[in-house]
Amino acid sequence: MARLLKTNRPALIVSGLALAAVAIVAGCGGEGGSSAVSHRPTANAAGNWRALPDAPEAIAAGRTTVWTGSEMIVTGIKLDANGTFIDSTEIAEAYSPGANTWRLLPTPPKTETYCQRGAAWMGEEMLVWGCELTAYNPTSNQWRRLPDAPTRHGIVVWTGRELVGWGGGCCGDVSDDGSAYDPATSTWRKIASAPVSGQQSPLGAWTGRELVIFNGRGPEGGRVGGAAYNPRTDTWRRIPSQPSSRSGSIAVYDGNEIHVLGARRGGTAFSFNPANDRWRQLPRTALAGEGLVAAWTGNRLIASAATTCAYDPARNIWTTFAPSRLGPRQGAQGVWTGREFVIWGGVLPTPANASSSPKYLSDGAAFLPPKYSPPPPEHSG
Repeated sequence: MARLLKTNRPALIVSGLALAAVAIVAGCGGEGGSSAVSHRPTANAAGNWRALPDAPEAIAAGRTTVWTGSEMIVTGIKLDANGTFIDSTEIAEAYSPGANTWRLLPTPPKTETYCQRGAAWMGEEMLVWGCELTAYNPTSNQWRRLPDAPTRHGIVVWTGRELVGWGGGCCGDVSDDGSAYDPATSTWRKIASAPVSGQQSPLGAWTGRELVIFNGRGPEGGRVGGAAYNPRTDTWRRIPSQPSSRSGSIAVYDGNEIHVLGARRGGTAFSFNPANDRWRQLPRTALAGEGLVAAWTGNRLIASAATTCAYDPARNIWTTFAPSRLGPRQGAQGVWTGREFVIWGGVLPTPANASSSPKYLSDGAAFLPPKYSPPPPEHSG
């Protein structure tokens, strides 16, 4: 049963945080797409769901999540006793799948509430970039504040050497610049100007070489082109526009392609190959709706809404798993642990005309996929 935290005020919308409702869907995919080779979808596979214990606290906004190799660390904003953001405090907690337990972490340094946030795991510490930059070390169980960034951000990636952020904005304004932080020297640098206009909530991914930003929408709704940034040369290049874009989409890199799952209406999904700058359409998926959570497992893209599915790029097929143990929610967080897909938290969707307060969730579930087997060969005649 979900544990709820009611508030007396509307939820704070922190742009760049994909706070979107999960749609109820019937299945995950079938034949279709633009690939020359198509396959029948695999039969439904059950897999195993298990409920997580409730976390110590529900996180109202600014949710960020990283996987350390042994724990899922989540941070964000806890409302004050009156259910408002006026005197809200930072909160951090960690879940261990091995022990199936949560622990409340020391309170992070106080930062400005009304800021986009991003987080990254850099091997020894978790970096959280909001209005200020902070770091958490699980070994010492301590937080520290780092130098302020020269720019804000809408998307954040860890390159293996630097934390790079670009774009962002809220409420009619937008940023088209970015900066990079080097933990080895504890210094920032402004990155080169992008060849595209700014985006309030950029969609993109780190490929191991470039930060790829896909075309999205500017502050007034106009479409913005895509580009790729190389931090070693501090240069940008233009990339072909995404065939179709929707707000609330998710981008996941698999080591070869970046898979973009659409949201809201329709089940279209696309993959972008940064090696040849080509897009391809994937078989149609019923993972339509806002609030998708997705991750790369090492051989499949796993995604969950009301239904949990996996995409196999080598065979160009979707597999439908057992329905999710979690109901529709906004802003859920998810990580792949190497064995399970762990999903946690969020807020219950509230109808646009509803007067009730948002209900923040502290529950979650973990999904163990069944052993994968290839689809049977197709026969003609």
